[in-house]
Amino acid sequence: MQTRAQLGEKLRFGLGGEGVLRTFGREAEANAVIRAALAEGVGYFDCAKAYAGSERYHGLVWGEDRAARARVFLASKSASRDASGARRDLAETLANMRVDHLDLWQLHDVRTDEELATITRPGGALDAFVEAKRQGTVRHIGVTGHHDPDVILRAIRELPVDTVLLPVNVVEGALTGFLDRVLPEARQRGIATIGMKVMGGGMFLQAGLAADDCLRWAMRSAADVLIVGCGSPEEVARNAALARGPAMDDDEARALEAKVRAHARKLAYYRGRV
Repeated sequence: MQTRAQLGEKLRFGLGGEGVLRTFGREAEANAVIRAALAEGVGYFDCAKAYAGSERYHGLVWGEDRAARARVFLASKSASRDASGARRDLAETLANMRVDHLDLWQLHDVRTDEELATITRPGGALDAFVEAKRQGTVRHIGVTGHHDPDVILRAIRELPVDTVLLPVNVVEGALTGFLDRVLPEARQRGIATIGMKVMGGGMFLQAGLAADDCLRWAMRSAADVLIVGCGSPEEVARNAALARGPAMDDDEARALEAKVRAHARKLAYYRGRV
């Protein structure tokens, strides 16, 4: 599928929308991180309307550098569940990011079957997403979720999505759902896969895991691109270098998996109840 090829065509590491980007009032630091990602050849840039000043930080770059904008795959998200709210979100997102279209617009953080029912009913958010793709305001549409793999599995089966954003990390390797069911089925259906929570939002590091190990383990997965929020240009450079290198070997992977196995349910905090 063309979307899958586009996601990883430059580098499997994509710049996540969190880290320094999920703040307010840190324009210089955010600009430095985005610019560092461009310099490293990062092609995928994640964002969301819910991520504090993230969209406006992006706008400071893309609004001034149209040539750079044309070279990247730019994504954002809406958490609105009705069409009118989603349309407002998209208009604000495009204005904040100072672009005329998104490469990917995603239904953000879908957690329950009830949310899916709301999104897909007449007047639900899906109407706005399909309309935006038809009009060319967004090139692709996707769904994101890290709470319940069964809900995300149903979403990729029932929604006309091009991508799915899901947790891809060593803790998920010790659990069931996202890596053993959602990711393979998405690939079978030609849906591009984007890995998030590679470092558990920092919680894995607090638990004693090394950031390098977390990313190298995730690189063993079949995800098309792995997004990581960064706090500095140095973090961007380090992640890019790791993405260019080899994935973790089998022995290292088994050792890391053994380290988290007993605590996997606690470390997968983003799932809510596991």
